[in-house]
Amino acid sequence: MELIHKGQKAKKAAEELAKKTTQQKNRALELISGQLMQEKNFILTENDKDLDEGRKNGMSDALLDRLRLNEARLEDMADALLQLARLEDPVGEIISDWERPNGLEITQVRVPLGVVGMIYEARPNVTVDASSLCLKTGNAVMLRGSSTAIHSNKAIVKVIHQALGMSALPPDAVQLIEDTSRETASAMFKLNDYLDVLIPRGGAKLIKAVVEHSTVPVLETGAGNCHVYIDEDADKEMAINIAINAKTQRPSVCNACETIIVHREWDGLNDLVLALKEKEVIIHRDEGVCGEKIIPAVEEDWATEYLGLEVALKVAKSVDEAIIHINRYGTKHSEAIVSANPDNVEKFLSEVDAAAVYHNASTRFTDGFEFGFGAEIGISTQKLHARGPMGLPALTSTKYIVKGNGQIKK
Repeated sequence: MELIHKGQKAKKAAEELAKKTTQQKNRALELISGQLMQEKNFILTENDKDLDEGRKNGMSDALLDRLRLNEARLEDMADALLQLARLEDPVGEIISDWERPNGLEITQVRVPLGVVGMIYEARPNVTVDASSLCLKTGNAVMLRGSSTAIHSNKAIVKVIHQALGMSALPPDAVQLIEDTSRETASAMFKLNDYLDVLIPRGGAKLIKAVVEHSTVPVLETGAGNCHVYIDEDADKEMAINIAINAKTQRPSVCNACETIIVHREWDGLNDLVLALKEKEVIIHRDEGVCGEKIIPAVEEDWATEYLGLEVALKVAKSVDEAIIHINRYGTKHSEAIVSANPDNVEKFLSEVDAAAVYHNASTRFTDGFEFGFGAEIGISTQKLHARGPMGLPALTSTKYIVKGNGQIKK
């Protein structure tokens, strides 16, 4: 079976990879970066095949945007690899050390997880992000992307293998599962003999399926029903700029804003609506007169991740009402307040339950690159092990090293 064979190769490669030096790992990342640029025409040609198939199958504009690669995006991926190579290697880091009264010396250090399994949808950039982060932290990775991105993923992994062949790292450390059937995905959920952790990255249905059916430990990433709350005294220009950026700069991604909440006394509501209309955004509004591109909001709108040029617009009477709404309908991803009231800001930042909370800034910054992590393997909305953009430390575990001089337990 392909899955077992690739799992065996990944596990063997992980044992070898854990012995490599930081310099060897960084050199491999630099080689991958260069190879991506050298083979950009090949990658883009293969990506075009996926885009053509997506259009034929009626894929939405939002999903096509997630799937699409271009020269600028490839350059960003290559630059992220170089930035990642410059970051400190967490493996071997001493987290703490102490000596017990009996003379035992205990040191807690970071170590690789082992083999990381990635299940993701139409995002070929995840192939590069996951591979590079795992390699930097001494982990092998098994990648299972979707059928919609299979040509892109195969091309990218081929290029990664070319680069690893010129490095000291084993090419088998990056495995692509080319069988994209549901049966193979389900089998991957049970691959405990070879996988140390499984990370789903995609829509709510995918994540739910992995969490509910996997026997491999899951590092859960989350969907992004993100909010921008505009407080009573918010600067009008700043608030509109932030809301428009959070909604429209790239609406297909998980850190885009899906609901804007406006204090009922804020004097910029009409200007905000006009700005949204100028960007061709469909508005689902809870009160007020409906008109062009404005339709009445219903209950399901508050829980919807539109991933496109649609937004829910709510009017609130206080910051407390906004917080209650966010904590009820949000997905604990990214939430923002635009306000000049320090008490309301502090209340929002402390009481909103999310991986990232913002004051006077767009939710679009919840990203491993923007946080200085080089890249991310996903954005965790859970509270165990890691939360928020998961960079290098999130892909490590710890080991206790205990040194003695003959102590025995009495």
